Amino acid sequence: MSIHPSLKGIDTLVGERSVFTRKERLQQLLKEGKVAADGSVYGLPKVRTKFKVKAKKKAKKDDEDEKK
Repeated sequence: MSIHPSLKGIDTLVGERSVFTRKERLQQLLKEGKVAADGSVYGLPKVRTKFKVKAKKKAKKDDEDEKK
């Protein structure tokens, strides 16, 4: 018998979060030097959580050598 999808383990619900908590944002900004430790918590700059990495394309020269 198979298990119904709603009864699977709770670990399947955990994924990458798209936002930081305030504490995580402050730690990131302090590390990058974008905010002072004694500065205001209002008007903080945005913090990106993850970056997409594009795959590098092969050089055209390599493609031409493979065809020969």
